[in-house]
Amino acid sequence: MDTSDPDITFDADGVCSHCRKFDDITSKQWFPGEEGEQRLNTMLDQIRAAGTDHDYDVILGLSGGLDSSILAVRAKDWNLRVLAIHVDAGWNTELAVHNIQRIVEYCDFDLHTHVVDWADMRDLHLAYLRSGIANQDVPQDHVFFASLYGQAVERKIKYVLNGGNIATESVFPANWHGSAMDAWNLRDIHRKYGTTELKSYPTMGFLRYYLTIPYVHRIKVFRPLNFMPYDRAAALTELQERLGYKDYGLKHGESQFTRFFQNYYLPTRFGYDKRRPHLSSMILSGQITREEALARLDDEMYTADQLEQDIAYFSKKLRIGRDEFTDLLHAPLRSHRDFRNQDSAYRRLKQVQGMIEKITRRNLGAYG
Repeated sequence: MDTSDPDITFDADGVCSHCRKFDDITSKQWFPGEEGEQRLNTMLDQIRAAGTDHDYDVILGLSGGLDSSILAVRAKDWNLRVLAIHVDAGWNTELAVHNIQRIVEYCDFDLHTHVVDWADMRDLHLAYLRSGIANQDVPQDHVFFASLYGQAVERKIKYVLNGGNIATESVFPANWHGSAMDAWNLRDIHRKYGTTELKSYPTMGFLRYYLTIPYVHRIKVFRPLNFMPYDRAAALTELQERLGYKDYGLKHGESQFTRFFQNYYLPTRFGYDKRRPHLSSMILSGQITREEALARLDDEMYTADQLEQDIAYFSKKLRIGRDEFTDLLHAPLRSHRDFRNQDSAYRRLKQVQGMIEKITRRNLGAYG
């Protein structure tokens, strides 16, 4: 990591705040050894017991990415009854379609696919581009989780399996992005920069996400990859050998939009290279050395031909000309905080949660 993260600090030994946080806090929530296996087995027993009178034990979001894919295979190995949810927001690569099909067939899972209305997605994408904020992935991410938790409530599934993990995602520059689950922010950006009404795009409001889902419907999110050894290279090899999984060549390559957003928009507009936190996380978890990570940063994120193809595809799909695309890339930069947001409400909620936890001596964390 470097000072593209505005909050980063370095101590007298040159060690950055992300590494200190990993040593002092994050690593204590990671259990890749025997203790993790015991905790995992206890949680699996609870999940099976909760699903006894229902059609499914768990719900799992399936994007075709490596983390959710290996988690799906592990869930099969644990004999869990899984409802897989895929949200098609219009940007799936051919490889993603192939991988999702192979996973569902191999695991013999039921699959529910939610196809997002493209008129809604297009107008949201354009609104976000006009807004000039960093996190252009929000329209995809928000609808993914809104659909996932909506299905969990509708089908009375009490556990959500999440592929998020410390081994590859422990370093997170918070100032690079606002919350993808901030519906106030999404609606305000769309109100100011959208051109049509959203017809069927589902949103997840503040109270529903932070209170109703976890404490009324009592839905729990579990991240099993934090309770076992998780090495990305080994996971990729296993998926290739077991079910013919095909490698995207980069993290989040399953989405044409996210590939373009992370490898071109963010570094070009904001100087944010998403490879830095990802590689830093893998250094901290012992998967690669710092020297190997620095060598990977020297690789091109795009060849000139591939970039030109993606810009042409991106512009055509959003129905904008090349001049308008260029104008959007030079629009004034803004923060998500320039729009209505849930940041202060979330901080107040966390303060209340902290006081209740102190009194009850119970962990009330809701999302894994």
